[in-house]
Amino acid sequence: MNDIHIHTQGHAGRITLDRPQALNAITYEMCLEIELALINWLSDDNIKLVIIDATGDKAFCAGGDIQDLYKAGCAGDFDYGQTFWRDEYRLNALIAEYPKPYVAFMQGFTMGGGVGISCHGSHRIVCENSQIAMPEVSIGLVPDVGGSLLLARAPGRLGEYLGTTAARMQADCAIFAGFADTYIPRAQWSDLIETLCETGNAAVLEQHSKPAISGPLREQIPQINRLFGGEALRDIKNALVAKNSEFSNETLKQMARNSPLAMASAVELIHRVRGPNANIYHALEMEYRFTFRAQEKGDFLEGVRAAVIDKDRSPEWLHSFDNPPALEVSQMLMPLGENALTFEQKDATS
Repeated sequence: MNDIHIHTQGHAGRITLDRPQALNAITYEMCLEIELALINWLSDDNIKLVIIDATGDKAFCAGGDIQDLYKAGCAGDFDYGQTFWRDEYRLNALIAEYPKPYVAFMQGFTMGGGVGISCHGSHRIVCENSQIAMPEVSIGLVPDVGGSLLLARAPGRLGEYLGTTAARMQADCAIFAGFADTYIPRAQWSDLIETLCETGNAAVLEQHSKPAISGPLREQIPQINRLFGGEALRDIKNALVAKNSEFSNETLKQMARNSPLAMASAVELIHRVRGPNANIYHALEMEYRFTFRAQEKGDFLEGVRAAVIDKDRSPEWLHSFDNPPALEVSQMLMPLGENALTFEQKDATS
């Protein structure tokens, strides 16, 4: 069975992820196939828009397929992971800057690598069971695939909160945070996709938009802004401890499960990416500094072992949450010199 189906239908380029048994986790080969299709459709005047969706009800895409990364890293082969992330990030940039409408239908779980192939699109559709998150810190990575840019652009200090807690967002929260645009009930998706293919007109999406059930983030944002306004993870932790409320205590419990190095680096990364001149290329280049080093110098391999391989949920992190690292954060985010991320695209005929 193919993991992905790519074809044209009417005026649409169609991409359908088809690994429901793996929650449509995206593989390296799938990344390359999507990139090649998007490049080819750029010069096809009959293709007016791109539609990306997935089979099954549980997930649009629950992330990247990281088991091969783990095996290679444990064997001392860091090149595979570095190549995977480099090529994946190039795809994320292509999607973010794509000149034709890029319509993503995100049911169920959309996490990590799934965010990278959907939430940078021009039209991002959620439904009643959508759950979007950037959970990388739980496996020793920073929010990547351009997620740091989405987090930096989120209202107030919501980005720091989402990036360090790995909190899941249902439809309304995802729209509020800037990870989605439009709520459309799932039952309407099939007919809507047919209309998009027939007309090539993404404007029809607005005709089907409905209000989503209000989520908690809109009410929580004032206290999130107060508690996550610090310059470093240590400041955030101290503020949460001092507050000693139901929200702050539950937040601390969530964060205690995650890699302190990854959380501290995520806070710094979001701060560096935030600003009027922020763009996808800067965000991805900053993220790559961390992921390039993540297997050898970070918590990534241990995080994957605990969450995916052994599933004991008891990672032995390099650092303590009670004493968050500072120097190591700077080291993980140092420029890579000749290994710096570039965005040269592959030849579409290759």
